[in-house]
Amino acid sequence: MSAFSGAAALVDSHCHLDFPDFDGRMDAVRADMASHAVTHALCISVSLAGFPKVLALAERYANFYATVGVHPDDEDRVPVDEDELERLARHPRVVAIGETGLDYYRTSGDTEWQRERFRAHIRAARRAGKPLVIHTRAAAEDTLRIMREERAGEAGGVLHCFTESQETADAALALGFHVSFSGIVTFKNAGALKEVARRVPLERLLVETDSPYLAPVPFRGKTNQPAFVRYVAEEVARLREIPADELAAATTRNFFGLFRPPA
Repeated sequence: MSAFSGAAALVDSHCHLDFPDFDGRMDAVRADMASHAVTHALCISVSLAGFPKVLALAERYANFYATVGVHPDDEDRVPVDEDELERLARHPRVVAIGETGLDYYRTSGDTEWQRERFRAHIRAARRAGKPLVIHTRAAAEDTLRIMREERAGEAGGVLHCFTESQETADAALALGFHVSFSGIVTFKNAGALKEVARRVPLERLLVETDSPYLAPVPFRGKTNQPAFVRYVAEEVARLREIPADELAAATTRNFFGLFRPPA
């Protein structure tokens, strides 16, 4: 792997530090981040009920930021109020709306409720002037179609934990979106994804953990944490045949350029 010299810092652009896996462990999590030169983390909302805990992390720690949104796997089918989303997104520690999107992998039957929820998030993001954090699984065609129909490019954002095809990546890039890679890119059986990671323009690339899930090699199967984004970045740098510090500097610059967090 391309090793870090320690000159360039990293950002975990997507993690779930409000999940029970991290209760009572925040001092250790933050110490591990520091030891791996991971300076910031974006804490992702998956439900409005859980949003206050996400926001509390961003309010307590200056190097944590928050999003607000309802994950497509949340099967509480009550329509999302885009006015409420926009209002919550106005908080200075909230830098994006999401995670939102479509996930047909575990959902059967009528999925129109997911599409309507996704549309509400896009409209709220455009109104609030905040980027989107988009999840798509087994739904790339509909995800891209709705992004185009709702003019998601006006808000911008990122397709997180990317596992789709080069064609899907190219379509998202054409809409002005970033593409983020997780620990999946380190897995031996992720050959097609590794090729996408080679080809996404460096100025549109982000890295993440999706903690507590998807720990990268050599920690696969264990609880993931923001410090481990270093191993994701090392693998992407290796694939692109560039110094790891260059990859770290670029993804950190991309993060701050996209999300524009408060100083």
